[in-house]
Amino acid sequence: MSEKEQSSGQKAASPVPGKLKKTIVMVGMMGAGKTAVGRALAARLDVPFLDSDHEIEAAANMTIPEIFARDGEPFFRQKERQVIARLLEEERGVLSTGGGAFLAEENREVITAKGVSVWLKADLEVLWNRVHHRDTRPLLRTADPHATLSGLYRDRVPYYAKADLAVVSDGQAAIETMVDRVLEALKARPDVLEWK
Repeated sequence: MSEKEQSSGQKAASPVPGKLKKTIVMVGMMGAGKTAVGRALAARLDVPFLDSDHEIEAAANMTIPEIFARDGEPFFRQKERQVIARLLEEERGVLSTGGGAFLAEENREVITAKGVSVWLKADLEVLWNRVHHRDTRPLLRTADPHATLSGLYRDRVPYYAKADLAVVSDGQAAIETMVDRVLEALKARPDVLEWK
């Protein structure tokens, strides 16, 4: 960041000392910012950014909506479990997961064993504002997508609440501010991130 940007009142992102000891796994609803915040967090920590949905699409050579349409959600969830387990085994970094991934007990167990889960906690209206204009969410291809999202939110929040850490995603904070919030929460977990 230039001196001009810094003097205009914008805060420069500060680098994080120390090294990552376990993979940081971003969990939460669609639209919570898992990919955007996860990518920026990985850049700040200088570690790989991994995305389970992207890995599934690459392996299948199909988009997630296409996988849902052709093979159904149970098949997708099976592939998701396999991919998450493989990514946690192979590489240490920041892993963004799909909105439904943390609901499966098997996924929660492997994430707890090999990493740390960070729930990006956004309220329903923040999520709706972020996802309602996109057609890339197969679970929202319904007659009343807002009601569908509301039902998913109600059903999923108790599972997300089992995450190791929760960070509020209020829809107002810049991505770098969200990264700061995640790093602040991670200070409580020296087993994950080593601070100098």
